Amino acid sequence: MSKFALTVTCPSTRGIVAAIATFLAEHGCNITDSSQFDDFETGNFFMRVSFQSETGASLDGLQEQFAATAKGFGMDYAFHDEAEKMKVVIMVSRFGHCLNDLLYRWRIGALPIDIVAVISNHMDYQKVVVNHDIPFHNIRVTKENKPQAEGRIMEVVEETGADLIVLARYMQILSDEMCTRMSGRIINIHHSFLPSFKGANPYKQAFERGVKLIGATSHYVTADLDEGPIIEQDTVRVTHAQSPEDYVSLGRDVEAQVLARAIHAHIHRRVFLNGNKTVVFPASPGSYASERMG
Repeated sequence: MSKFALTVTCPSTRGIVAAIATFLAEHGCNITDSSQFDDFETGNFFMRVSFQSETGASLDGLQEQFAATAKGFGMDYAFHDEAEKMKVVIMVSRFGHCLNDLLYRWRIGALPIDIVAVISNHMDYQKVVVNHDIPFHNIRVTKENKPQAEGRIMEVVEETGADLIVLARYMQILSDEMCTRMSGRIINIHHSFLPSFKGANPYKQAFERGVKLIGATSHYVTADLDEGPIIEQDTVRVTHAQSPEDYVSLGRDVEAQVLARAIHAHIHRRVFLNGNKTVVFPASPGSYASERMG
């Protein structure tokens, strides 16, 4: 039995849920999970529906037949095959904790994605990546060659058919052009709960200021550095008895967990852009609960 998901964004009005449920029922589909949200400030409505087709309906057929219903509500919508894995390119520099964590989750099936390539501006993780039978691309970036380097990165994305780029501690700032071209398709991780500690050694600076909470934020990348719509955040408590090295270790752990949860939400189409914010629906029953991924 085919398992699909329908995602919908439209202006809020009466009758949307009823129209969607009626359409699915009339086309032999059984709803297994549904989440919705009305944003009263923006007037936007968001909905994600998981369902099974009991009549062998095709994705393309549902997409086409739903057009009339969608037009009446001004919907931006898409049908997705939940068995189809999203193609992902991971980018990394010299800190490998997030990359290694993602490779492990991918290997054991906890993160159902298709890693089609890993790109790095260094060679540190070539052997690790190749040992996982994943193509590794070393694309060095300098001030002089940055446009050419990004052009090569986009070639890898296009050649592999990647749907998502994950910056797993990739320590290069992407150009405005690339951010715009891949809008909503690049996820980053950073130590956002240390916002006043810029530059080198932020965890050392946090230690010297007696910080009690450290954490991380995963967000979509935009032209505004580290200010894109937030997908996932978490914190961990620290005390005066811990060292700067403890801060770094704990910080890396929370970074890896937050990034994995953000990717998990994105690949299951549970994240909706809502202006400068996101709407993130919880994992559906029976799926691998993202909050347990840590």
